[in-house]
Formats: sequence, structure tokens, C-alpha cells
Amino acid sequence: MSIQRRMLVRGLAALGLSLSLALPAATALAADAGVKVVYHLSEGVAQAARAMGNIRNHLAADPTAKIVVVSHGAGIDFLLDGANTPQGQPFAGAIGDLAGQGVEFRVCNNTLAARKISPDKVAMEAKIVPSGVAEVARLQAREGFVYLHP
Repeated sequence: MSIQRRMLVRGLAALGLSLSLALPAATALAADAGVKVVYHLSEGVAQAARAMGNIRNHLAADPTAKIVVVSHGAGIDFLLDGANTPQGQPFAGAIGDLAGQGVEFRVCNNTLAARKISPDKVAMEAKIVPSGVAEVARLQAREGFVYLHP
């Protein structure tokens, strides 16, 4: 075997060893970071009420989860002033509790504009984004979020 070929074989062996040692460390680091999840809401208060329960359960099972709720269309209704669940309970308390646990709420500005809703009617815990669907896509494609549509 030529010297060049032996050097190539040794180099590839060293690379393989390096990767096999680095992969478990990278996996452990990713596991410690927590799962990133985007909850996509577009169907109104009944869906939002279910999602709030799902999110509470999610955080109980995995307190390290990074959760972002993105709403557009009828999905924004639960984030508007005075919004109630189908059972008549205000959403405001649950939104505040979840925001206190690190859950982020994002509302589609396109929906606000189309429905002529003033941004000051949106819950103070929510951030207004230019487009709800674009925000969902961005979180998935660029930030590695897992997609859930309850």
C-alpha cells in the first residue's frame, strides 16, 4: 500500500472516531435544550380551549419545552379582550399563567387588518407578527420547531 493510501485510510479512521465521539455529546446537548414546539391555531375558541389544555399537559410532562402558539384567522379570537371559552370561562387567566411559564403567543397582523381589529384589543402577552402562516413556516424551517395542530 502506498504512503498516500495509508495516510488516507488513517485520516478516514480518525474522522470516523471523532464523529462517533462527538455524536453522543451533541445528542445529549440537544436533549438538555428541550423540545421546541409550535402550536398552530386557526379554528376559533373551541380549538384554543383544547390547545390550552394540551399545552398545560405538555408542560407538566416536559417543563423544559419551548412552546410558541401562533394564531391566525378565527384562531386569534381567544387572544382578544374579553374572550371566553365555550364554557364561558375567560381565557385571560390561562394565557397569563402559560405566559408566566414561558409560553409565547403570536397573532397574525394580516388577520387583524382583514378583520379590522385594533392591535390594542389583543392580549398584552401576545406579540403581533406580520403573517401567522409565515411565522409557523419560519419557526419550523429556520428554528427547528415541531409542528402541532390540536
